[in-house]
Amino acid sequence: MAIGKISAPESWVADLEFERPGLLRRAIKAAVVNPFSNYFPAPIIKAALRALKSDLASANWQDPGGWESMVITYAHRRKRLADKLLCTLGTIPMALRNRRKLAARVIARLIDAADHEPVHVLCLGAGPGQIITDALRECRRQAHATLVDTSTEAFDYGRRLAAESGTHDRVRFIQSDVRDMHGKVDCPADIVKMLGICEYLTDGEVTEMACMAARDMAPGAAVVFNSLSLAHGTERFFRRVFGLRMIHRTPGHLQDLMRAARFSDFVSLPEPLGVYHVIIGRKTT
Repeated sequence: MAIGKISAPESWVADLEFERPGLLRRAIKAAVVNPFSNYFPAPIIKAALRALKSDLASANWQDPGGWESMVITYAHRRKRLADKLLCTLGTIPMALRNRRKLAARVIARLIDAADHEPVHVLCLGAGPGQIITDALRECRRQAHATLVDTSTEAFDYGRRLAAESGTHDRVRFIQSDVRDMHGKVDCPADIVKMLGICEYLTDGEVTEMACMAARDMAPGAAVVFNSLSLAHGTERFFRRVFGLRMIHRTPGHLQDLMRAARFSDFVSLPEPLGVYHVIIGRKTT
């Protein structure tokens, strides 16, 4: 069982409405906002975010890059002024929302390209599963997903999200460290989702996780992951203020790491800001 041949993947996302800041906004951000964010004293910025009761800052201080910060970033409305500013003016929040749209479409099209039904999607470090919920709603073929994460709170939110979206009967939640998941998955995965993981892992850990995922994948199955570049221009801000220590890699670097786990035939699709590439690979025999 395998995913069919990928043909013109760029056409899959041609109709998506991505967020694209205008030229003036980009110029102001590069000349003023980014230098201020990166070099203004971090204790003062943190104090201001605490005074403004920023939910996004609080979520990252408790769990840098965790699922709660992602939910706030994805939200259409935010209660706090600070969060409105951070999520609407920041390049990474915009890029994350673009990545969500891009990845959901890619997974939906991979499901539709499968040579059998139902298609099984395995989501590692899934959080509440917002991207897979989007994909399950959009795909045209029968599919179900297994979500693996360590967070009880993420799954509580994910179950509510699945119920609201009508996908509750197609998702299964397994609370486990992804390194201990082997033997807990009912059937081989046709698609493995590893989004938002690699930027927090060393090179060796990326390959190790890919090898573990491959054990639960059928030959010809697809893996979907992402790279992260410094194009957002605020690495110092996120490291000093939010405690985010992300590893930036090119798509080619990540593909080399995945090849060590016997993946190949890579296709890389960038979101418009150039911060993230969503990459598709195939498991060899």
